[in-house]
Amino acid sequence: MPLDDRYQLAFTLYPYTRSTDQGASVPVRHPVVVMGGGPVGIATALDLGLQGIPVVLLDDHEGVGQGSRAICFAKRTLEIAHRYGCGQPMLDKGVVWNLGKVFHDDRQVFEFNLLPEQGHRYPAFINLQQPYFERFLVDRVREAQAQGAPIDLRGKNRVDTVEVKDDHVILDITTPDGPYRIAADWLIGCDGASSPLRKMMGLDFEGRVFEDNFLIADITMKADFPTERWFWFEPHFKSGDSALLHKQPDGVWRIDFQLGWDIDRTEELKEENVRRRLDAMLGPDVDYELVWTSIYRFQCRRMKTFRKGRVIFAGDAAHQVSPFGARGANSGIQDVDNLGWKLGLVLNGTAPEALLDSYDLERRHGADENILNSSRSTDFITPKSRISHVFRNAVLDLAEHHAFARPLVNSGRLSVPCVYDGLPLNTPDALPYGPSRTRPGAPCPDAPLGQGFLLDHLGGDFVLLGVGVDVPDTLSAHGLVLRGLSVPAAGDIRGRYLGDAPGAVYLIRPDQHVAARWPTFDEAAVRAALATAIAKD
Repeated sequence: MPLDDRYQLAFTLYPYTRSTDQGASVPVRHPVVVMGGGPVGIATALDLGLQGIPVVLLDDHEGVGQGSRAICFAKRTLEIAHRYGCGQPMLDKGVVWNLGKVFHDDRQVFEFNLLPEQGHRYPAFINLQQPYFERFLVDRVREAQAQGAPIDLRGKNRVDTVEVKDDHVILDITTPDGPYRIAADWLIGCDGASSPLRKMMGLDFEGRVFEDNFLIADITMKADFPTERWFWFEPHFKSGDSALLHKQPDGVWRIDFQLGWDIDRTEELKEENVRRRLDAMLGPDVDYELVWTSIYRFQCRRMKTFRKGRVIFAGDAAHQVSPFGARGANSGIQDVDNLGWKLGLVLNGTAPEALLDSYDLERRHGADENILNSSRSTDFITPKSRISHVFRNAVLDLAEHHAFARPLVNSGRLSVPCVYDGLPLNTPDALPYGPSRTRPGAPCPDAPLGQGFLLDHLGGDFVLLGVGVDVPDTLSAHGLVLRGLSVPAAGDIRGRYLGDAPGAVYLIRPDQHVAARWPTFDEAAVRAALATAIAKD
């Protein structure tokens, strides 16, 4: 496949076509409009559409932009994509990796395995260029549309202004056929780090901007590097203050070089200078071709609040982190996972609008955790003083020989889903001796079950899970019908859900986070916990 095709194959995912809304005499009102067609916007439209909620997505382009952009997609993102029906093609195309290695100068300091235990459908990470990730999402949208899902993707529909009312939002849109206007009960801003929507509303970020510059080079080559994440501190090949290497599909490799603060970006992006750094790293015997290059600086910031009345922000429009740890796209997909079911219950009248305040609270909690970890990674990778540099190198020297120092090495704490500890949708833990990893607020870990996996059976609605305890097949409460799932207390499920407890009952949310757990089934307790989980208590 020619290089240009490799990065252009997903450019036109939703070509412009004229909408019937453009000829309406008064603005057509839609339940949900999504602004922005990146992975977070498309996933939002897919999540809602699969629930049967009519959704319109507006994007000023017709598909993904140039370059590989995000490449590392975490296990939790793949599990969410699997629930949407497109996780397997992502896994099939992606480059699977669990192992990472850390080097200082020319020495390997240590290596780590991000998923040492067995019994999971998906690996810790895959590397997959963002154009592919978006294409698989859009392919699934097209399948869902053919099956009747009310999803409308509109390319080359640029939103120019928004007017926020008490119970809806008015949008003025420009297209190749001229302007038109629509209304939305809810507007979801997924329009990226520069978010025109955020600027239209006079909103901004709070947090840190880091001055260090990093060069990204995507190249094709045939080399002996294994399918692992390799990170160098002060590399012996002197191509930068640090370097990072990842393998991607189609024989493409992503390389990051830390350039420092005060640089000439134009000069550094000249092909001869990029090649000089790559030649020093790869050696004279490696043939390669440049695919794409860019220089970036990064921010660890977020909006003060992710909800402003009938407007909700998600993904990079709401929060930004450094790329170390692959927390950008992965945290954005977790935003969608959190928002989709809540907005669905509000729109169908099952839950009060106050449930959406928990999206703001929980995902700000997640963003703060990501920003904290990302900032710490950045401070370790790019020391800001001589003393911090000495400390960093001392840690690396110790880590080479002593296991106790290895957790202190921070080359990017890699993305894991956050636990919503102590937040209002949780019921206090009532399972003595239960595993900490499945406490209320935690995401459910997968485990083998029959011929498949546990998460397949949880799906995307409220589930009452009995482990070694029989629970009813169904239970109606608060306008919902809970599905009951009784499973044996055996194998990995025992270890991950019981610990030292003889049995357990779990109330699982549609996003597969634990809402409550008990040692036995108690209908009154389940009803009360469900009311709490949908903000009805």
